Amino acid sequence: MKAVVYNGPRDIGVADVPDAKIEKPTDALVRITSSNICGSDLHMYEGRTDLEPGKVLGHENLGEVIEVGNAVERVKVGDRVCLPFNVSCGCCENCERGLTAACLVMNPGKVGAGYGYAGMGPYRGGQAELLRVPHADFNCLVLPPDAQERENDYVMLADIFPTGYHATELAGVMPGDTVVVYGSGPVGLMAAYSAIIKGASKVMVVDAHKDRLALAEQIGAIPIHDTEDSGVDQVLELTQGKGADRGCECVGFQCFNCAGHEVPNLTMNNLVRAVRATGSIGVVGVFMPQDPGAATEQAKHGQIAFDYGRLWEKGQRLGTGQTSVKQYNRHLCKLIEAGKAKPSFIVSHELPLAKAPEGYRHFDARDAGWTKVVLKPAMA
Repeated sequence: MKAVVYNGPRDIGVADVPDAKIEKPTDALVRITSSNICGSDLHMYEGRTDLEPGKVLGHENLGEVIEVGNAVERVKVGDRVCLPFNVSCGCCENCERGLTAACLVMNPGKVGAGYGYAGMGPYRGGQAELLRVPHADFNCLVLPPDAQERENDYVMLADIFPTGYHATELAGVMPGDTVVVYGSGPVGLMAAYSAIIKGASKVMVVDAHKDRLALAEQIGAIPIHDTEDSGVDQVLELTQGKGADRGCECVGFQCFNCAGHEVPNLTMNNLVRAVRATGSIGVVGVFMPQDPGAATEQAKHGQIAFDYGRLWEKGQRLGTGQTSVKQYNRHLCKLIEAGKAKPSFIVSHELPLAKAPEGYRHFDARDAGWTKVVLKPAMA
């Protein structure tokens, strides 16, 4: 089968690899019809992780079930399914509590597993023609009858829509709250969208990319084109000097200031300043424990200079961590089916698998207009 394979920093290719296949009775085999390029894929693409060459990428996957193991009961051949990026067993202590991002079984020696990602187990990704899905009855979200018609909406349930929603849950967003989101990439836009769905009275989105801020404005958020001091000042001005009730960090360790320099602690410290006393912050941007490509020795070990004293003084709460997609994907699926959510508004490009290197290159460069790329293996 054809698949997107990591060869080294900023070097991916589309290669022939052995077909994915049923390996255990609880597996399903899915013919992939959509697989997104995620912002977190770029960390690997840039060589900022310990990803081994030869890995098949892709953790935002949707497709059609073409084969199931003889122990699979719920999922049927012909079902269109969206796959959470978490690969979970469904029955360990954490999975039983709904914390599928922290599965204790699927990545021995570590907590949490995922498709096609550094440090998250042996599972190949879905930027390919076929994908093996372990524990299919648990991990497959069977989609409604309009799945094919609205595929670009439903594929967002694999990661970024639940992740954006998770940011608002970690932050405790309630109806009537004022919310500031740092980052207007796909996850930041989904966090802003989720806050609006939840009934926030005012949503502000801070970034340095005008094309992405335009999408934030399109959904009813207030764009703030300054990631530095002036951006904080604008948030304070828009909240009568108090600061936002809730903040969402949707950038992570590869944060850039307005001059284009990487400043890994910028968003975290600015959120502490921009959120009111006793407010709360949800952090879903990726912060890696090791970063071989970092500019400083401290950053290479995943450490940042964080303004903890101000956080403590203001009595703010901080929630962090990967999203347990299954906590949210069924509910968000119902919003899409009912026409109350259309997360595909972020999609800028649909590309065949063969053009994945082009998609990665433009998305990594943050080229204007490249907000979300969906790969379509069947596209010519």
